[in-house]
Amino acid sequence: MKPIFFLSDAHLGSLAIQHRRMQERRLVRFLDDIKDKAQAVYLLGDMFDFWYEYKYVVPKGFTRFLGKLSELTDMGVEVHYFTGNHDIWAYSYLADECGVTLHKKPETVELYGKVFYLAHGDGLGDPNKSFKIIKSIFHNKTCQVLFSALHPRWAMWFGLNWAKHSRMKRPDGEEPPYMGENREHLVLYTKKYIESHNDIDYFIYGHRHIEVDLQLSKKSRMIILGDWISHFSYVVWDGQHLFMSQYIEGETKL
Repeated sequence: MKPIFFLSDAHLGSLAIQHRRMQERRLVRFLDDIKDKAQAVYLLGDMFDFWYEYKYVVPKGFTRFLGKLSELTDMGVEVHYFTGNHDIWAYSYLADECGVTLHKKPETVELYGKVFYLAHGDGLGDPNKSFKIIKSIFHNKTCQVLFSALHPRWAMWFGLNWAKHSRMKRPDGEEPPYMGENREHLVLYTKKYIESHNDIDYFIYGHRHIEVDLQLSKKSRMIILGDWISHFSYVVWDGQHLFMSQYIEGETKL
């Protein structure tokens, strides 16, 4: 029984990350280390800081990462990509060219006899009206058609700088720390969801860039994955144990 890996939030190409190429290489080395061991890899969103597909054009860069995804799928490793709030404009390219399975919404799946609820996590339980308005605009088909009319040079410049501004307006460019069970939106959402879906064993999210592992009931456990910017964290499910770890080059044994 081969293990299944979960990770999220690399934000590749971010203008707010100083050593972007080094960061991508570390992610690629991790994927290379697990390619012969993994049954599947679940990427739970925001692997790119801004990704927008035109009909005949895809963003510059990320060739090492995209090539590694293609290598994994060519080898028979399942790669599932959940879009997040930075890469909601992923359409057919990742599926057609890299062989990944693309997911646009949360999914409930059974993996080795356990039920998993998987999602990027943006907007779940978050009452922020401004975020909901922006998200509805980003998902609007008419707005997407209008944005596609922009030349890629200007569209990508706008998207990457929007993402940079969004990150840098926070203190030190970091996500807010864990707010506790009674205030953390994903925890509150999950507790509410369990009330009507008590068959789920594991909830796994990205988005928040914090490492959280909570036992919410006798059956249900919730994990927030951290990120691949500062934590380099991931989760492994081997059919018996679910555990979180961090990838340290030259030390981590996979």
